[in-house]
Amino acid sequence: MIPSSTRSHRLPFSLISCILRSHTTVRQLHQQVSPNQIPSSTPFVPDSKTFLSLIGRNLSQHAAKIPTWESLFSLSSLQLRKLGVEPARTRRYLLWWRDKFRKGEYGIGGDLQDVKDSVAHVRVIEVPGNRSSRTLAGPDATKKVVVNVPPEVPVNEPNLRRLKPVKGLKVQGAHTVVGPFVEPVKGTGGSVAIVKVQEGMWEQRRGQKVDGGERRKVQVRRKRKLEEMRKARS
Repeated sequence: MIPSSTRSHRLPFSLISCILRSHTTVRQLHQQVSPNQIPSSTPFVPDSKTFLSLIGRNLSQHAAKIPTWESLFSLSSLQLRKLGVEPARTRRYLLWWRDKFRKGEYGIGGDLQDVKDSVAHVRVIEVPGNRSSRTLAGPDATKKVVVNVPPEVPVNEPNLRRLKPVKGLKVQGAHTVVGPFVEPVKGTGGSVAIVKVQEGMWEQRRGQKVDGGERRKVQVRRKRKLEEMRKARS
């Protein structure tokens, strides 16, 4: 008789099959993205090609592999790898920007609403100041902000004051629009400018590795020291 301590315990085949099916189902659920996790495109970022171009790191070369907005926000890391999006850090970078966009965290120009052919016009206008500025400078105090508005709209249009200031842009001096990727319009003294989609506008630059990076730093420095010692003895 075989002792109970050494007797093998085998699960029924039906139970093993059930466990495997459950594991596969859970894995598939993790890889799928529900429709409500796919954000709406914006006037400045209308399609996947523009998105890949904006975030840089040469991801625009994969635009043909990710042709639709839905695929851009639904493909898993494994699926991206099968499509040839390499190396792994590039996939992580794409997924990181994807998550930021879902949360409404854009780079410069992401909040622009009036965009035509990937170009948006911005200008300086005066709006009523906030409560503290009106308290100090009087009830008629104003402040200057940068808003996104078509060039044909008159500067004294009352509805302009209801527009939200463009994030990342500010007024320098009396009436000059300044900010990343801003191109002043000639003949306006800097009070009107354009912002257009450009490759790498939103790119987060990688840090420069020193001595092979954190993982290889000790090894690289040790080899260098040994080489210096060898040269000193010779």
